[in-house]
Amino acid sequence: MRLINLLPGRGLKAALTVLPFALLLVAYLVASDARLALNPDDKLLPSLGQMGDAVQRYALQEDARTGGWLWWDDTLASLRRLGLGMAVATVVALVLGIALGAIPLASAALSPAVAVISMVPPLAILPVLFIVFGLDELSKVMLIVIGIAPVMTRDLEQRAREIPLEWLIKAQTLGASSWTLILRVVLPQLMPRLLIALRLALGSAWLFLIAAEAIASTDGLGYRIFLVRRYLAMDVILPYVAWITLLAWMMDRALKTLTARLFPWHEGA
Repeated sequence: MRLINLLPGRGLKAALTVLPFALLLVAYLVASDARLALNPDDKLLPSLGQMGDAVQRYALQEDARTGGWLWWDDTLASLRRLGLGMAVATVVALVLGIALGAIPLASAALSPAVAVISMVPPLAILPVLFIVFGLDELSKVMLIVIGIAPVMTRDLEQRAREIPLEWLIKAQTLGASSWTLILRVVLPQLMPRLLIALRLALGSAWLFLIAAEAIASTDGLGYRIFLVRRYLAMDVILPYVAWITLLAWMMDRALKTLTARLFPWHEGA
């Protein structure tokens, strides 16, 4: 019996999925109890009760200064920026990926440039974006676009080049024009890969968003985390980080479900 042939059942799979999170939670609770026993005012590892109180203040009570609901206002602001940035990056990556992967002249002219741009650390040019686009929403959205669009473009370009040449030849034999080839052969093959590329870029998109909000913003999840860090408010920071993680996980699951529903053939179903 080899490990590679052992497949967990549904119950065992669920238990193994929960196990790492349960161990992490137990380790945190033990460490938190130990630190709070030595110093009840310790802020590094707050208890679950302290974090619950912080969530109640931010999510379930109106802010006395602004009159808003900070938790939900920050969430909406971040999701708006993230959604717009990923939408623009998706369109750019799809258009360039098709052009570079299916049109040799476009590939010769632009593929090296896209490869070089994809190597530029996006956070390194964040000051440039603030200078060029200002400190408003546009610079934050552009950071997400510049951060993930080149990588997604290269992924789609490679997928377009993997399309069997026989398919293209058969389509041309049947009278397909260049546009027909792109719309009826290349595009259907790239769409499931586009959603997968979005899933892979999701973590990077959140990273760029949080960085931009931390440096120049007046709302958003990243702004709130870096605002309260000066007070060592870990009871606020940790729930915000957990909330960001949950949002990213739900977005990933939604994209995975969408891929399976729209393109079941891609997963072999």
